[in-house]
Amino acid sequence: MALPPSGQNPPQTTGPVGGPAADEPSLGDLFSDISSDLAQLVRTEIDLAKAELKQESVKAGKAGGMLAGAGYAGHLVLLFASLTVVFALGNVIDIAWAALIVTAVWAAGASILYVNGRKRLRAVNLKPDQTLETLKEDATWARNPTN
Repeated sequence: MALPPSGQNPPQTTGPVGGPAADEPSLGDLFSDISSDLAQLVRTEIDLAKAELKQESVKAGKAGGMLAGAGYAGHLVLLFASLTVVFALGNVIDIAWAALIVTAVWAAGASILYVNGRKRLRAVNLKPDQTLETLKEDATWARNPTN
């Protein structure tokens, strides 16, 4: 074996018994590094998703509070408008009959809303059919990925 020029170390591609050089990581080390990096990536992505969801939840909570306040104010508007109609009718007929007429109109409106709401609620299907189908397809593929 010839000596390398001065100042250079001979290249070593194999270890003492013909195996990999000592400075190269083993296949197990590489898989371990990959799996830990992948786990760290997943944890980081989950943390990012949590932060985004928290930020959006705060915005949604504030918007929901404003909508609730608007709903309450709208309820008061309807209440006082109904009282106005009762007093206006009270100038034409007895106040008790005026109140009964306004109450009957509101009861009819509430009944119509109830029937329509119940009908639409019965049509709601909370079972995520498309998601379940794709999960079944994914499971089938995972069992036999070559097909």
